[in-house]
Amino acid sequence: MDEQQGRRGGGPPMWWRHGPPWWNRWEDEERAPRRPWRSTALITAFVVAGSHFAAQGQDDRAALDLFARALLLVASGLLLWRRQYPVAVAFGSAVAATVYLGAGYPYGPVFVAVAAACFNAIVTGHRRAAWAAVGVFWAGHALVAHWLYRWLPPSGDSAASWTQEGVIAAWVAAIMAVSELARTRREQWARERAERAQAARRRADEERLRIARELHDVLAHSISVINVQAGVGLALLDTDPEQARTALTTIKAKSKEALGEVRQVLDTLRTPGDAPRTPAPGLDRLPELVRQAASAGLTVEVEGEPPRLSPGTDLAAFRIVQEALTNVVRHSGSRHARVLLEHGDGTTLRLRIDDDGPATGAEAGGSGNGLAGMRERAAALGGTIEAGPRADGGFRVLAVLPLTASAATKEDR
Repeated sequence: MDEQQGRRGGGPPMWWRHGPPWWNRWEDEERAPRRPWRSTALITAFVVAGSHFAAQGQDDRAALDLFARALLLVASGLLLWRRQYPVAVAFGSAVAATVYLGAGYPYGPVFVAVAAACFNAIVTGHRRAAWAAVGVFWAGHALVAHWLYRWLPPSGDSAASWTQEGVIAAWVAAIMAVSELARTRREQWARERAERAQAARRRADEERLRIARELHDVLAHSISVINVQAGVGLALLDTDPEQARTALTTIKAKSKEALGEVRQVLDTLRTPGDAPRTPAPGLDRLPELVRQAASAGLTVEVEGEPPRLSPGTDLAAFRIVQEALTNVVRHSGSRHARVLLEHGDGTTLRLRIDDDGPATGAEAGGSGNGLAGMRERAAALGGTIEAGPRADGGFRVLAVLPLTASAATKEDR
């Protein structure tokens, strides 16, 4: 949309706001140790050839000799080191050009070398040095043109007019104004590139946290069920082989399901941006979650019906319930849990998961990131999570999720 707006005249073009395509390459080359041979050669050729042609129409000036061409080569050739030594190059070009004009040689493109050197110094941040170099050049020219001309070639030369001096001052001011504008735009482009890079890193961090939450929730729930069923199978292997077979069948099914969900998460890493092959789980899978909890020995009672939710909110709600029930299996001595869904106000979904406790104190191989992951999911949608022990000895997880994403959440995305 921004690009179309720039093309239709509704705003500045994209290259003005974000920098021309070649600008990043120019900055990368500036950081590299290589010298700008090509551009320096072009400027030098232009200065030398242009001065030769300019001299043909200035019979009152001294003819170009070997010393004049040497000064032209110095003024423009110093640009080869402008990236490493911008201040020295700016002063060197200004002094060489001042000596060239003071020796009475013809006016011409020698000004281009000074302009390029001072432009580079300003753009790279050496503003005072650039202005000082320009001041030296202008002051030297004024001194030669209005006082020292009596003793300098060509013989019989007269003082320059102040109109000519004003033209030179205007030329210098225009060059410096363009340089300052380029410096300002360059700094703005650098800030925008840094902001875009920071935003990209923030999106990468958010995606990494999202994948970490998905893997934690999938593996924590599945491994908890597998752990419980493995214990049942081992306990009943000799006394009740049929029940042990049922436990092993549950382990096989749950491990297959976990592998499928992990594979789906990993696929998003291999092919970012592609649509998932299977739909993300939501509250419509609550009955399946209840059956899985039952196979782990936990009876779950569900009250209320889930409303229509966006895919992101639906997934977050499912994972919160899943993680809460997994924590009951791991850490609670109760074998009964209740899940309540409320959305009477039409703006929020309230998820309440209760168990009767008491806590067993068993770690059960948990990472301790379950509650943190639930809070991150809720906060990403503009919701809240409250979790803690109840007064009667049980434990409660209360999640409040907005049915529609908040404006702040949309802007962050």
